[in-house]
Amino acid sequence: MTVSAVAAFSLGRVLAVPLHGLWAVLTAVIVTQASLGGSISASLEYVLGTLVGAIYASLVALLIPHTTPLATAGVLALSIAPLAYAAALSKMFRVAPFTAVIVLLLSGQFGEGPLTAAAIRLSEVVLGGAVAVLVSLALFPERAYRRAKQAAVRALQQLAQALPRILAGFAAQSDPADLQRIQDALGSAVASFDAFVTDARNAQRVSFGSRPDAGPLSRTLLRLRHDCVIIGRAATRPLPEPLLSRLSPRLTALESAVSAYLLASAEALSAGGSPPSAAQVDAAMKAYAAEVTAIRAAGLTKAQSVNEVEQLFTLGFALDQLCSNLTDLERCVREWQTA
Repeated sequence: MTVSAVAAFSLGRVLAVPLHGLWAVLTAVIVTQASLGGSISASLEYVLGTLVGAIYASLVALLIPHTTPLATAGVLALSIAPLAYAAALSKMFRVAPFTAVIVLLLSGQFGEGPLTAAAIRLSEVVLGGAVAVLVSLALFPERAYRRAKQAAVRALQQLAQALPRILAGFAAQSDPADLQRIQDALGSAVASFDAFVTDARNAQRVSFGSRPDAGPLSRTLLRLRHDCVIIGRAATRPLPEPLLSRLSPRLTALESAVSAYLLASAEALSAGGSPPSAAQVDAAMKAYAAEVTAIRAAGLTKAQSVNEVEQLFTLGFALDQLCSNLTDLERCVREWQTA
């Protein structure tokens, strides 16, 4: 922000922008973000909002005379109301009401017409946004990707920590509030990564060199999170006996293998190494599936209620999807390593 402000101020002086480039400096400070992609996104939103607010306020000011304070208040209300509604619908227009106020109230103070004030305001905003993007490109060109990778690592670590706590509900009654907190934390972790993915994609527009496509990793993390949601819904009550006594060792082995794989994937993603082997996960899943087949062959499911049988098969479906999504995770980690 400091570099952006000084650069915008210097350009304002060189170009003889009114008020020492006040709006250019303010814009540069406001839209400068912690990454290049974030600065690009914020600049585009700010320029669009300014454009809409300046054009609309200028049209209202030209169409409706406002030489008295009462008339000015009416024009101000007519300008702000629809722009405020647009800002409530989309964050792209958040700055539009602010721009309308500047165009309406400041233009008369400096003897400018609404169109002149709008043009000056828009040009300075574009100048400030360009400065912010260029400064971000010069100082932190790769930060969006680093932050995205860090967010993905945190999400994988949280998945690895949450899975044993969720699966524990099949052996003993779990606290619903605790399960809800776990699921909410997983959702926040995946959403945080998605936010950084947007910044990384924006940064790719102006950066150079090959960069990994974060889309597949984003979708894989979301599917893994959905697997945990399905498992959590099935784990609202313990498995009935004798199913629990036979499946508990298999579930424990599978849980350990999957958690270890997620942690190893997080480490590989962080360090840029090769993805871990999924041999232990495959072996544990095959052992679990074989035990379920043996249970069915022994007729143990016939003695259970419909809800209990449904719980068993929901768990099996979710675990199968989880292991399938781990294969996608391996491919994503490898792509990031190559890039």
